Amino acid sequence: MAGLARLVDGLRRDLDPLTGLPDRVEELASLVASLAEALAASTARKQAGPAPSWLLAPTDRQKAADLLDGLIGWMGAVYLRYPDGLATLPDCWCRHPDVVEELLWLMYAWSAAYQGPAASVGLAGDWHDRQRPGVVRRIRQSAGSCSRENHQTRPNRPPLPSGAPAVPGAHELDVVAGWWASNRDKSAPEPTDPPLREGERP
Repeated sequence: MAGLARLVDGLRRDLDPLTGLPDRVEELASLVASLAEALAASTARKQAGPAPSWLLAPTDRQKAADLLDGLIGWMGAVYLRYPDGLATLPDCWCRHPDVVEELLWLMYAWSAAYQGPAASVGLAGDWHDRQRPGVVRRIRQSAGSCSRENHQTRPNRPPLPSGAPAVPGAHELDVVAGWWASNRDKSAPEPTDPPLREGERP
């Protein structure tokens, strides 16, 4: 009988450390579930796809109109409800491709912060604290004092610039590519004058 009591006591001592095991397994299951959710949200955010670019938008008129229609709806519902957004947006905003580009990506950043499975308080905070104020500031700097009148053609008024601007130094890219590919540890080649445009004199 005494031997049996010792055996039972030994088994009890061996099993005592395992009494908290169900609680630990439950904690571990909860931790694994939260990690799986975080991973799914992160993956969804990475797979959300890029925002469309106005500057590289397709030349299809209907697609361009659809982009602007979606943007205008969002601006009325969200962007223009902020006093600084309304105060700094010129009435000719849609004639400034850089402004349309800024507003378009800001709309998609807002959507990522507030809608869908990857939405989060952190993304919303970043949108309010950094992204929206940055766009407001850049619009104010680039087009804040512009107006519809500035885009009207009048006699004796110089024409507004049109088309995409020329990239400075583009004529030297081949030389720079060759230097960087084969000789980058030496000084860069000296710049050369750009070729003359039609009608220009040396």
